[in-house]
Order: sequence, then C-alpha cells, then structure tokens
Amino acid sequence: MAMARMHNPAHPGAVLKEWLSDVSVTHAAARLGVTRACLSRILNEHAGISADMALRLEALLGTSADMWLGMQSAYDLWQAEQLPRPEIVPLNIAAPAH
Repeated sequence: MAMARMHNPAHPGAVLKEWLSDVSVTHAAARLGVTRACLSRILNEHAGISADMALRLEALLGTSADMWLGMQSAYDLWQAEQLPRPEIVPLNIAAPAH
C-alpha cells in the first residue's frame, strides 16, 4: 500500500535559496567548502542535496541534515511517481520472523 505523499513538494534548492537570500552564492559556497557552480546547481534545481551537502548545511545554518534529506527524498519520490512505469505484480511472500 502506497502512502500519501505531498503534492508536488518544493525542490530543496528552492528552499535553500530562501534561506540564503541575503547571502551571495560565492560567499555561501566558500563557507560550505564547495564551488560556486556546485551550490548554484542546487539553488537552480539542477542538482539534489546529497548526504554530504545536508551535513554541510546543518553545520552552516544550524538546521537538521535529516530535514534536507527528507525534502530531497519527498521531491525525488514525487518526481518518480509522475513517470510511467510497468505494472508490477507483488510477490506473495511472508515477512521473516524476528
């Protein structure tokens, strides 16, 4: 059974752009220890937030790495659900006993 997902969640780069609205991309990238191009790809929604970047954002902004990864996961799942896929017949196997 699929769980209900947020309708068209924001790309985490769009959220990060709001957080960094008063800071230049060059300055934020330097503080994060990444190139300006790397940060720009995220802010312009051409790249996602990796676990490493989530940890860097946690240190820079005082946010939670889990928050950034959760946003990325929600965005990725919603995007994947928009693509056609073949019908998949579930396996009828019992869950392992613990």
